Amino acid sequence: MFGLLFAGFAYLCFGAVVIALAAFLVGSALPIPLPIHIDATVWPPLSSWQAVIGDIGLIALFGLQHSVMARPAFKRWLTATVPAPLERAFYVLMSSVMLAPVILLWQPLPAIVWQASDPLAINLLWALYGFGWLLLVAATFMINHFELFGLAQAYRRWRHLPSPSDEFRVTWLYRYMRHPIYTGWLLIFWATPLMSVGHLLFAIGMSLYILVGIAYEERDLIAAFGDRYRDYRTRVPALIPGFKLPDLKNGG
Repeated sequence: MFGLLFAGFAYLCFGAVVIALAAFLVGSALPIPLPIHIDATVWPPLSSWQAVIGDIGLIALFGLQHSVMARPAFKRWLTATVPAPLERAFYVLMSSVMLAPVILLWQPLPAIVWQASDPLAINLLWALYGFGWLLLVAATFMINHFELFGLAQAYRRWRHLPSPSDEFRVTWLYRYMRHPIYTGWLLIFWATPLMSVGHLLFAIGMSLYILVGIAYEERDLIAAFGDRYRDYRTRVPALIPGFKLPDLKNGG
């Protein structure tokens, strides 16, 4: 039971941090502006260069945790201490722990890069932002939402049920793009009617992390599924239906 409660706690923490991230990216546009968002902070202001270095460091720490803990070698090391069925829940919890400082400690760089003024353009960009969230959440259910966040594994451990064998399945949007979850994230990061320097830095940093993450993730998928995944990768674009990214060390 403890394992199931731990997985549920990790899931709730991640949900809370993701909701905070959604507000963080649109804080100035909310009916009640937030004291902390991508263009505002309660912390003493830093110089522009200090803010850039600090913000890049926050993104790098999150990306490092997110990538290292997803690697098979790290999972094998972790499961020497943490029960294997709780490994995914532990990963989800640590992702929440590392994403929270990005939101809370972000140093704004509020100079405007671009700002939409036409109401139609503003509404279209907000619609793309909302669609990004819809796509992201829907894509998790198109594979296995509860497996992805560690709840299914913890439930099977509690009920003493066997773990299903790994299988490679292509369902729904995954027939047209290999990483619809990442596509959703990219829309969320970039779709805004007001792009500040700080928001642009965040979008670029997170987008670069996604591209690097795809390379490592697909290397692991090839190791797990071999030619089945190689064939899938040759047929299906990574992020945009009909648009192929170049290979990034066998991962693009």
